[in-house]
Amino acid sequence: MTLAFEQGPIRPPSEANSLLIRVTRNCPWNKCAFCNAYKGTKFSLRSVEDIKEDIDKIAAMSQMLKQAFLTNGKLPAQLYHSGEYQLYQVASWLAGGGKTVFLQDGNSLLLKTADLLEVLNYLKEKLPTVERVTSYARSDSLARKSVEELVQLKEAGLSRLHVGLESGSDEVLKFMNKGVTAQQHIEAGQRVKASGISLSEYVLLGLGGRRWAYEHPFETARVLNAINPDYIRVRTLAIVENTPLYTMWQQGEFEEQPDDKQVEEEKVLIENLDGIDSTLVSDHSMNLLAEINGKFPEDKPAMLQIIDRFLNLPQTEKENFILGRRWGLYL
Repeated sequence: MTLAFEQGPIRPPSEANSLLIRVTRNCPWNKCAFCNAYKGTKFSLRSVEDIKEDIDKIAAMSQMLKQAFLTNGKLPAQLYHSGEYQLYQVASWLAGGGKTVFLQDGNSLLLKTADLLEVLNYLKEKLPTVERVTSYARSDSLARKSVEELVQLKEAGLSRLHVGLESGSDEVLKFMNKGVTAQQHIEAGQRVKASGISLSEYVLLGLGGRRWAYEHPFETARVLNAINPDYIRVRTLAIVENTPLYTMWQQGEFEEQPDDKQVEEEKVLIENLDGIDSTLVSDHSMNLLAEINGKFPEDKPAMLQIIDRFLNLPQTEKENFILGRRWGLYL
């Protein structure tokens, strides 16, 4: 059999060292105004048999890689024919300990619970070094899973879910055609937390534009307070071509927030995060202030201090820093 296996296009930055295993193809919603990751594609569920076949290929490739390096430090010809990308993926994964797996694509939780349990159990059987399994999920799909089902998935090895909250404002969610409400976000997040699965919620600075410049971060904080996720992962809006948002921006229906105003949004967000023990992470290159990281409540003052230090800069220094960051001159 060929050793090439199927992989999707994206994964979270925090899963850079994870092995990517595709259980669904593309995004079931695929209508968010700001996203073009899956435009022009159709969503489909992969069969359990296909997924298990890919796991078998990964296990076989892993075994040959280990054996080759143990014996003579060379790779067998069969591995070269399996496809360079998959070879690199598995070799890199093994070099890092072979401990983490990310299930692709945009919403693995649409698989029937019984099917996903079968995949997780087979994964543990064939790749016994795996310690953590993570995936993207949409709040509307999570809301259809019972806490009991999520507990079963956790016990089978599902360790963490990455959820695109984006905003806690119903106005912003509707404008961006996110397909969920703030209350659905809360209910889904609370179910995940109740199950014991680690939860990362993603927040998109600037998504409210100038129209919802305050409501967006304020309402997002309200929703996050109700969920208390393990991680709050901050992102910064980039308006990209071939999206409905790009068209709305060109036509003047959406006014983009400048960088310094997005930092003000982040201040509103952090100021209003209370009663949680989440960890805030700025782990994306688009974020202007990449050093804003910390755990609530103890690191909240320090994070606000970083923001105030930037906002209090003279305008010329502020502009210099923004340009330097965007050009890659400042890390």
